[in-house]
Amino acid sequence: MKVAVIGTGYVGLVTGTCFAETGNTVTCVDIDVNKVNKLSSGQITIFEPGLEKLFIRNQKEGRLFFTTDIAQAIADAKVVFLALPTPPGEDGSADLSYILGVAKQLGQLLKKEDFKVIIDKSTVPVGTAEKVKAAILSNAAEEIGDAFDVVSNPEFLREGVAVEDFMKPDRVVIGTQSERSMKIMNELYAPFVRQGNPIIFMDEKSAELTKYAANSFLAVKISFMNEIAQLCEKLGADVDMVRKGIGSDERIGKRFLFPGIGYGGSCFPKDVKALGKSAHEVNYDFKILDAVMEVNELQKLHLLPKIEKYFNGDLKGKHFAMWGLAFKPNTDDIREAPAFYMIDALIAKGATVTAFDPEAMSNSKEVLGSKINFASGEYDALKDADALIIATEWNEFRTPDFDKVNSLLKNKVIFDGRNLFDLPQMEQLGYHYESVGRKTIG
Repeated sequence: MKVAVIGTGYVGLVTGTCFAETGNTVTCVDIDVNKVNKLSSGQITIFEPGLEKLFIRNQKEGRLFFTTDIAQAIADAKVVFLALPTPPGEDGSADLSYILGVAKQLGQLLKKEDFKVIIDKSTVPVGTAEKVKAAILSNAAEEIGDAFDVVSNPEFLREGVAVEDFMKPDRVVIGTQSERSMKIMNELYAPFVRQGNPIIFMDEKSAELTKYAANSFLAVKISFMNEIAQLCEKLGADVDMVRKGIGSDERIGKRFLFPGIGYGGSCFPKDVKALGKSAHEVNYDFKILDAVMEVNELQKLHLLPKIEKYFNGDLKGKHFAMWGLAFKPNTDDIREAPAFYMIDALIAKGATVTAFDPEAMSNSKEVLGSKINFASGEYDALKDADALIIATEWNEFRTPDFDKVNSLLKNKVIFDGRNLFDLPQMEQLGYHYESVGRKTIG
């Protein structure tokens, strides 16, 4: 099948590459000339484990192309994916200007005799499919009422394992009431569900809401555990034990129960805000979501009072090493990363920071500039630091050479926002060690 993907960001590039991997001919479109030139020359523009191998292979096999020409991209395509950004506005609502702008372009390009399925892949508010259809028709060059369907097909990709999620999805959600589009979408996704995981067809509005509901529910689990961690610290309980105790209940499950310094990234913060905004627009007071957002904002700075207390309330002139800048491991995505909130707070109190992240250094330098120092490796970041702060749970941080750590840090002090180390180990090593929802060592 010939596929067009409009937008080569995180979702668009993964979507286009994975569809090419199953034999489709895919053309990806972007208005950024430099990005298209890089992609066309074989330079991948995001870090995602496993993606580059597929990207290079499918370019070499002549199944994956990149262009700035939307007309060229959709000319022979049976399906056209809209994988465009929907950034949050100041009020939390999703900005649909990119999607609706492209929809108007499509109106000029679609032909009555050439049926296409236009697919919203971006995360969008309920009712967007109707708006996209209206935008296409409002700018159509001719009568094209039956020349297209607009389908909702939300993505459920976890950064760091997005290729696996796409190639072997738990489920595929497709919102359409058109038998014609159902048949095309079923054919397109059949290679990805051979093990029996479902393709779930529903109406467009339900599909749009499913995406927001899924991410918001996971954000609720994370924030609930962060609240439990706070309570554990006050009551003298151990959040790791509580997590294991409730995670063994199949009604709750083990995933998304690890406490930390809040969630970040491109999805959870934006989607929770957008769902809350949608609720408010229909006069529904979504109390749980409001609480989740409040908890998460506070959690990002959970370590700060611990750090201030250890240094007797005065951080001026103190120097901190920070391990991790990405919002989670196995990605270079720094959007809404808790590390950045901590950095701003430390700098505001007169401290300095040297940071290292295995993949997010380039993106971080673009945002932070000279506000902090950047190290060439995790140990280089430790030189002459008064303490180490851990903000991202990269695997390479889990079993460091503590002899080397000891020789570089001024003090044996670690503030761990991701609970990487065992308490008995840290006690044996003689550290002052503070984590989330567990007792203080030292």
